[in-house]
Amino acid sequence: MTVLPSVSYSITVRLDIPAAGGSVSRLTAAVEQAGGIVTALDVTASGPQRVQIDVTMAARSSEHAGELVEALRTLPDVAIGKVSDRTFLLHLGGKIEVTSKVPIRNRDDLSMVYTPGVARVCLAIAANPDDARRLTIKRNTVAVVTDGSAVLGLGNLGPLPAMPVMEGKAALFKRFAGIDAFPICLDTQDVDEIVETVVRIAPVFAGINLEDISAPRCFEVEARLRERLDIPVFHDDQHGTAIVVLAALTNALRVVEKELSDVRIVMAGAGAAGTAILDLLVAAGARDVVVCDEHGALHADRPDTDERLCAIGRRTNPRGYSGDLHGALRDADVFIGVSAPGIITGADVATMAPRSVVFALANPDPEIDPQEAAEHAEVVATGRSDAPNQINNVLAFPGVFRGLLDAQSREVTPELLLAAAGALAAVVGPDELNAAYIVPSVFHAGVADAVAAAVRGAAVAG
Repeated sequence: MTVLPSVSYSITVRLDIPAAGGSVSRLTAAVEQAGGIVTALDVTASGPQRVQIDVTMAARSSEHAGELVEALRTLPDVAIGKVSDRTFLLHLGGKIEVTSKVPIRNRDDLSMVYTPGVARVCLAIAANPDDARRLTIKRNTVAVVTDGSAVLGLGNLGPLPAMPVMEGKAALFKRFAGIDAFPICLDTQDVDEIVETVVRIAPVFAGINLEDISAPRCFEVEARLRERLDIPVFHDDQHGTAIVVLAALTNALRVVEKELSDVRIVMAGAGAAGTAILDLLVAAGARDVVVCDEHGALHADRPDTDERLCAIGRRTNPRGYSGDLHGALRDADVFIGVSAPGIITGADVATMAPRSVVFALANPDPEIDPQEAAEHAEVVATGRSDAPNQINNVLAFPGVFRGLLDAQSREVTPELLLAAAGALAAVVGPDELNAAYIVPSVFHAGVADAVAAAVRGAAVAG
């Protein structure tokens, strides 16, 4: 697919250039000719003959950013100074911090915040453990837990490289739902050790958000933690993705005037996200779903050694299709990909039913170039921010946890997930809905509140 310059590969270059009027236009032209985009020009010092200027530009990749710098270096009488990667600068020292909610100005404050006054609060909680939610950070705090085994689309990087992602997740919890979240990156990928560690630290938290744990271990980790903890356990890679996909599909089917119970859905990917999406689609009323992995369609008679895949084959694929993904797409109404880049083409989409829907969600590179898919499908969505209809988990998890914490819920149920998806879909009003706008922006002011209210209602009703 065509990769456009992105702020995620944004750099700022300090240049010393002649003060002559055409100098700035020459450097912007050089950047544009090299395929970059100048997003800001700031004069940081000026003299009679020379000007110091900071040029901020977006590139397509780290390598492309280097090419932009070299393009500037070729300009006559231009001196290159410091080159700063804006994304790395943003991460310096981490993205989150812990601050005190109460002032400590004098001895009186100290005696209440800490000893001796705090002892009275400790004894109150010892007498009534439920008071911990009222008298400590527990009521509004979530653990973001990973073992670093499936970091974004980068693979098994381990706990330290997973930290920037978990910090980012914590920052999003705070920004969109006012929740205090903390990254817990575990130096183990043993299921027993992960479960035991989370159980031991759970008293501090009102909820557990599992993140970037590879399949199939993530299923066992989640199931065992739900059995042992009295607080909600939510695997965002599974359930957050499923909520947003169902919400987006609900609106996409409204655009193409089809019903979920009537459409034929083909899915690529039977991992954590794929399995959760399937479960929620079926719970919502989908009846004709074919799930494909790298070996083809899952069906009741396929001789798989993985019981989880066998179970998917037994409860899906009502026609018993046994071919590959390309054949499965023929006459299908919906394609949902959570698998690998470039596995289908425009020719495949052309064989789908009229007014088809394509969700190509592999990140960063989707299963098909969205522009190519749009030549044949009426509605196209990806996981990318540089294309319409971004399927982004941040639309779900802040509101889901806000609702869970407010309701003091102890579990995450299918009814709760369905309620969240319905509320998210409803944020896009009938007068706003179209093929290029089936999910709201992540910055839409009402998203988290709407999802939280629906989750809170479902939790209380349950």
